This record gives sequence, C-alpha cells and structure tokens, in this order.
Amino acid sequence: MYQPAVGAFGAAGVTATTAPIGLKRPAFNLAQRFRNFDVADLDLIVDLGDEIGSRRWWRGLATLLFISIATIQIGTRPVALPGGAPPALTEEQLPLLSPATIAPLALGGTTGEQVAATKRVVRLAEPPERPRIEVVARLGRSDSVQAALRRAGVSAPEVTTIVDLLDDATNLRSVKPGTGFDLVLGRRPNKTVPRPLESLAFRAAFELKLEVNRAADGQLALKRIPIAVDNTPLRVSGRVGGSLYKSARAAGVPAGIVSEYIKLLSYGLDFQRDVKGANNFDIVVEHRRAETGETETGRLIYAGLDQGKRKIELMRWDPSNDREQFFHADGSSARKGLMKTPIDGARMSSGFGMRLHPILGYSRLHKGVDFAAGTGTPIMAAASGTVVYAGVYRGYGNHVRIRHANGIETTYSHMSRFGKGGRVGARIEQGQVIGYVGSTGMSTGPHLHYEVYLKGRAVDPRSAKLPFGVQLAGSDMSRFKARMGEVRNLRVKAPAAEQVAATDKKTEKKG
Repeated sequence: MYQPAVGAFGAAGVTATTAPIGLKRPAFNLAQRFRNFDVADLDLIVDLGDEIGSRRWWRGLATLLFISIATIQIGTRPVALPGGAPPALTEEQLPLLSPATIAPLALGGTTGEQVAATKRVVRLAEPPERPRIEVVARLGRSDSVQAALRRAGVSAPEVTTIVDLLDDATNLRSVKPGTGFDLVLGRRPNKTVPRPLESLAFRAAFELKLEVNRAADGQLALKRIPIAVDNTPLRVSGRVGGSLYKSARAAGVPAGIVSEYIKLLSYGLDFQRDVKGANNFDIVVEHRRAETGETETGRLIYAGLDQGKRKIELMRWDPSNDREQFFHADGSSARKGLMKTPIDGARMSSGFGMRLHPILGYSRLHKGVDFAAGTGTPIMAAASGTVVYAGVYRGYGNHVRIRHANGIETTYSHMSRFGKGGRVGARIEQGQVIGYVGSTGMSTGPHLHYEVYLKGRAVDPRSAKLPFGVQLAGSDMSRFKARMGEVRNLRVKAPAAEQVAATDKKTEKKG
C-alpha cells in the first residue's frame, strides 16, 4: 500500500524539508582558455548607436579612443630611421654622373658615356644624304611651272626637258594655281649638283593626269593617264520655305549659282509679292565627276520655279545668230524687259503713285519704287545700256541714270557709293553692279529709290511692259525644245553628299 513519505506531495500536516547540496566551482585555467580562443570571436567593431550605456558600448568607446590616440601619436611623431645621408657630389663628380641622368639634349643631357674613337673609326668628309627624296612643288598665283620646279630643286636643263615634254600634252598656262607636282629626286654624286629627277606626276586637267619618268636608258619619258569623267548635269530641287537663298544653299547649291538663279528670275518676278514659301525651286548646273572621286560644278544651265498654277522655266541656250543667253520654254528671251527687282532679296517699302512725303510733309507723286535693304547691298542695272549720269543729284543723293534702247531710262538713287562701272559713258550689262545701297540725300534710312522713264515720262516699274528681247524660231527652236526635254528628264541628286566644289566662289549674300 502506498505510504506517503516525509515531505511527499499531498501529505497532510507534514512540512517538506530539503537537505542542502554543496556545488564545487571549477578552477580558472588561463592556458586552457587561450588555447580555445578564436580571433573570429573577438568583437572589436561595436555599433556605438546601439545599447548606449551598456558594458559592451563602453568597451567599444574605449577601443575607439585608444585607436584614435595611437594613430595621432604615431602620425605626429615619426621615428627617425637609422642610416646616414650620402655626401653631396663635388664639381668633379657631377660630369661623371651626367651620362646616367635623364635630361633634354638642349640642357646637356646625353645618351651614354662617350668614349674615344678607335683606329677603326674613319671620319666622314660630310654627313651622308638620303638616296632619294619625295617633294611636292606647288604652283602659286602668277607663277610658272618652270619656277615651281626650280624651287623644288630640279636642275635647269631637266626643267627645260620636262617643259618640252609637257607642252606636247597640255597647255601649261591652263594649269590652275595650287596644283601640286609630286616629285621624286634621286641620288647625286655630291652636294654641289642638283639631284636628278626620277619621276614627276600632276593633274594637268580634270580628265588628264601626266607623268614624267626616267627610263632605263636614263632619258625622261612622258606618260599620259586619261581619267574617265561623267559630264551628266546636276539637278537640285526643293521648297522655297522662308528664304529661297538659304533653302538652295542648304540643298548644297554653290552661292554663286544661287545668286545667278535669283538674278535670272528677277527679270520677270517680284520676289516680295510673287515668290511664296510653298513654291518649289528647280536648278540644273554643269557638273563633272571624275572616276577618282573629284567633282567640279560649272555654270547654271536651267532655272525653274513651280508656283502651282504657273511654272517658270529658263534654260541657257546659244542661238545660231546671237550670243548665249537664257530663254523661256516658249523660246522667248529671258531678258525681254527690265528687272523688276534690281536688288537680291530686297523688300519693297514704298510703291509708285501719290503719297505723303516722309520728310517734306505734304503729298506728291512718288515717281519710283523704294526697296529697303541694308547699307552696302549691291544694286544691279535693270537692263543693258549706257551711263549718262553718275554723281550727287539734289535730294536724290548719289544718283545714277542709265539710258537703254527704245527711249527707256532708269535711275538709282540714295546710293552709299558707286560701282566700278558706274561712270558716265560706260557700257552697262543687265545685272551688272552699278552701286551699293545707302541713305544719301533726302532719305530716312538705307534704301534704293528706283525710277523708270519711257520717253521722258515716269512709269510704274512693276506694271510697265517694255519688251526688247530675242525669239527663237525654226531649227533653233526645234533644237532648243529637244534639249529642254533632256534637262527636264534629269534625275534629282543631292550635291551636299558629294561635297561639290563650286567654281564660282563669290561672297555669300542674304536671300
């Protein structure tokens, strides 16, 4: 039977007692703990932002201060290393050390120790020359081929021989300034004589390259190298946009061609009123492309302007009984009347008729048309004729009057200065510059005052019809139409990608 023991659970009235148990503390063994120490267990990096004020935090702060103080002590009090500094070099030792130093030759640097020459060294009478040299003789302005070759070192007898050979193949006077002559000069017996020519090569013309080479027998011989050339004209088309001049230049048309195109259309167009941004220009120019890659742009051949309802076409043509000029598609001469705008890209500021004079203050007949333009803008003759007056004329300032055929006269006033051909008695061609825009006389600003007189009576230059041109007929008209058809069928190309080299290098002007 179960008997509850003393201190057993559930025994009533019994007090539980427990005998004390004795525990023995193990002895501290430093050697054993050192053997069990692992560096990975060492906690040197303490986050001072965590457990602030704890035992671990104070240990981390003490470690940081100790390392900082030790670093400052070591950094500010460097320990001198044992050893002595070498003595300074004497003046006698410095030259001996010079070959071992690195210094510019101009400052006395050498490339090694110099030793005395032995008996095997033979002194040369003069420095040796290269066996052959290659030079380029450039033809300058107002220069001759003979002078260019002599400057390059070719002897006078050989220059004479070379010129005689080249004269048989080309006209040396037609060689353009800037042409380079590639020369190879050979070995000479001594420096007192010129080097003999081994070879010469240059571009004699766009379609021809010439070479002069020394043959096996020692004589110079000429070699012609023809260059294939594509003479297909270049056609460029585009929208007029905000400026015809800028749009054509952006398409790659040379500045001189654009100026000629604008001048040609000015014979029958008022650029301020007739030409719109939505119109399309069409330009065809002479163009040559060599098989070697060079290109050359020549004269304007065709000038077209598509205005939607009206299309203007002008083409250069040489009739059998007259000089070369531009004609419309119907065979009529482009120069059949006065130029409506004697200034490229000018703005008409005042028309023909009664108006209030801006200076005098009362109304009177304005006998001409005013074109506002910047000072110095070129002014062109509206038609061919003879200068009958050039000088200061009352309130007109610098004034030029030109007499044309059929009783027609034109005047140009307020000019800043006269052109080279603007003198009394001089023969003037249509489109020739006769002066430059200014503000002389009774003027409120730089502009051209342009007047047209028919048999002594002032007429409106914008509406006056004064034809005096040439009309093609017969065989001339047939050949003209055939050529016009060929030009119309030309494919449009982009000259900007071909880096067109324009022959007309006139100064660019605003359009």
